[in-house]
This record gives sequence, structure tokens and C-alpha cells, in this order.
Amino acid sequence: MTPPADYGYHSATATWAQSYLAPQVTRLLGGTGNGPVLDLGCGNGSLARTLLAQGHDVYGVDASESGIDIANAQTPGRFFVLDLNTTSLPAELADRRFNTVISTEVIEHLYDPRALLASARRALAPGGRLILSTPYHGYLKNVALALSGKLDGHFTVLWDGGHIKFFSRATLTQLLRQEGFEVTAFAGAGRMPWLWKSMVLCANML
Repeated sequence: MTPPADYGYHSATATWAQSYLAPQVTRLLGGTGNGPVLDLGCGNGSLARTLLAQGHDVYGVDASESGIDIANAQTPGRFFVLDLNTTSLPAELADRRFNTVISTEVIEHLYDPRALLASARRALAPGGRLILSTPYHGYLKNVALALSGKLDGHFTVLWDGGHIKFFSRATLTQLLRQEGFEVTAFAGAGRMPWLWKSMVLCANML
């Protein structure tokens, strides 16, 4: 059984995670002259709209039909439904190439994270880059979770469609390298250093 494709978005409101992810994504993305951007797993389009407001040329795809409907209601014609466990892009974007692909808090939900990276590669122009975020896991944070008794809550099995992959900086870097990317920048996001909520990596396509 596959996880639910539609997470039931009800509004265009940004998630709480965007408050600490958007500044890092914006910093790594740089100026508006860096070419078109694809948000792979855009949800309700809230991050894409933030980047559009900054002057970036952004398009988005997501498996959630409700999220895409909300995104297009806010900014028509830039958002499309896509099964993120496939490597193809929607017909409307199949012939486009993007200088940057961003994907925030998506890869940890997928049975096949390599498919997401393959989609990113297919979408990127030669020499393009990927900006990717996922919940951070490292030795100190894992020890803190164990000592606090919060492991069950953090690694919950009761969230249908929830997190099924748990990456450290080392394992995500290894996966990116295996799929033809070289990590060029790393940033922690949310909370204090080494107990970060998430990590954001920027990787160039080789």
C-alpha cells in the first residue's frame, strides 16, 4: 500500500517549518537572475509564492491535488499534479529545464527517494543545482531524544503518510553523491546547533 497522495490542504497558509526553512532556501538560492526554479513537492505553493514575491521565476509540482488546487487559485498556471515516486515531469513542464530545483521536507516521506533525485536531474539544466531539506538527525540529537523519552513521538508509526526515511548529513550526502550530485553547502535550520529541526543541503549536478 502506498502512502496517501493527498494530505488534505485546506488553506494557502504556510507551514510552521517554512518560518525556519525559507530564510535558508532564500540565502542558498541567491539573486533573482539565476534562472527558473522548480519546487518539487510544493504542497500548497506557499514557499513558491514567497520566492515569486522575491522576483524568482518559480513553478511547482506535488502529489496532492488539494494542494495544487490551492496553489493555482493563488497563482494560476504555475502548479501541476505529479506523483513524486515517479521520475517523469508533467507534460506541461516536460520540455523545460530549470537552473535550480528545490525540495523541502519531502524526501523523508518517499519509499523511493532516488526517484525524487532522478526527477530533479531530469528537470535541471546542465550544471544545475538542487536545494534539499529534510529533518536533521545526528548523534547528539538522537541521544537527546533518547534521554528525553521522546523517541516514540519523533519516530512515530501512527502518522499515515508520515516520515519513513531518517537521514543524517552523512547518509543524505552519500545518497546525493550516488545519484550524481556533489554537495556544496550545508545549513542547519530551526532550534540550536546540532539539535536542528532540519538540514538544508545545496548540491550541484555533476
